[in-house]
Amino acid sequence: MSAPPRIGLVSLGCPKATVDSERILTRLRAEGYAISPDYAGADAVIVNTCGFLDSARAESLDAIGEALRENGRVIVTGCLGAERAVIEAAHPAVLAITGPQQYEDVMAAVHDAVPPAADPFTDLIPAGAVRLTPRHYAWLKISEGCNHKCRFCIIPSMRGPLSSRPAGAVLREAERLVDSGVRELLVISQDTSAYGVDLKHATSDWRGTPVRAHLTDLARELGQLGAWVRLHYVYPYPHVDALIPLMAEGTVLPYLDIPFQHADPDTLRRMARPAAAEKTLDRIAAWRAICPDLAIRSTFIVGFPGETEAAFQTLLDWLDEAQLDRVGCFKYENVTGARANALPDHVAEAVKEERWHRFMERAQAISAARLAAKVGQRLEVIVDTVDADAATCRSKADAPEIDGKLFIDEGHQGLAPGDIVTVTVDAAGDYDLWGKP
Repeated sequence: MSAPPRIGLVSLGCPKATVDSERILTRLRAEGYAISPDYAGADAVIVNTCGFLDSARAESLDAIGEALRENGRVIVTGCLGAERAVIEAAHPAVLAITGPQQYEDVMAAVHDAVPPAADPFTDLIPAGAVRLTPRHYAWLKISEGCNHKCRFCIIPSMRGPLSSRPAGAVLREAERLVDSGVRELLVISQDTSAYGVDLKHATSDWRGTPVRAHLTDLARELGQLGAWVRLHYVYPYPHVDALIPLMAEGTVLPYLDIPFQHADPDTLRRMARPAAAEKTLDRIAAWRAICPDLAIRSTFIVGFPGETEAAFQTLLDWLDEAQLDRVGCFKYENVTGARANALPDHVAEAVKEERWHRFMERAQAISAARLAAKVGQRLEVIVDTVDADAATCRSKADAPEIDGKLFIDEGHQGLAPGDIVTVTVDAAGDYDLWGKP
């Protein structure tokens, strides 16, 4: 029997793109293709691109060029694939170009480039899902697209309007993941709070019971599967308040990833974002009164066109009051096709750089103080990796790859990835903790 054809894959971009890559790999394996870990062993290479920022577009074009140099037979998909002319101008030798979530078109391109090998012994055997994350956690995408019109963002033009999955389908996938050994479900979409709006929150069957396509209902059901449930990209709509009691009672993790982006009302209006920063502070205080362990992470943009020094100081003052646990910050950059490019009063690069450093210094100080307050506490943590020196873990306040770690450097023998253990925190740094079982 001849060896199966081999396909390589380069996956760029956000966790939503990672889920797309996992689905492509699963389809490839189900159709009898082998997955190549390198260019040399691949009969063709798929590059799943990102196109959100101009820097990401450049990275994607570089990755396509590298794949062409190292292999020569390249299929492009993902967000940058929505801009066919850009890719064709830079790399006319690619075999095919498809946009994000176009799994059928990707597979058709693979079939044209590398026909699948027929194998009567395996063709009828269903393949298990291929994942690009460690075995103990997985991204769970509940919807695609976005209905917001933020001036700095081109996601709606690349991925389309909001398109939610039925609740029953999401829950069946989550159950399969948990049955396969997943201990933590990372719920993602472009706008998690809007889940089900396009479906008018229609119900679908789950274990013989109708479940609404609504974030609160979905979170409650996911919390019954026996895994940690972490919510990402949650906009602070009013119904988010109903999630906090679920966190207080332990149904889902006490963790909210909310993309606030800024706090100055005028800047938020220019961004075309919700501008009720004061009300947001009141809601954060109310959430923490209900769930004191709540961890809030967010991302912000400094140097948006028209951001004055006074507006930036408003952001710093807001950050002092909000006391967010985990914070990321980006310097504004133009994105091809974004409406923000045409705004007046763009901020000089040197000013953006200086503000970014000031912001990160303030956020680091807040993080260090909040972590220092955890010394002496007992926390539940999930183990990510173990080596001779330590077990690298995460608390309920830490998402993989973007937040801090908790290190166990004594008594970690016998621990394994995916274990959930209780530790006593005995030291804290700016972003990380140390503890003992």
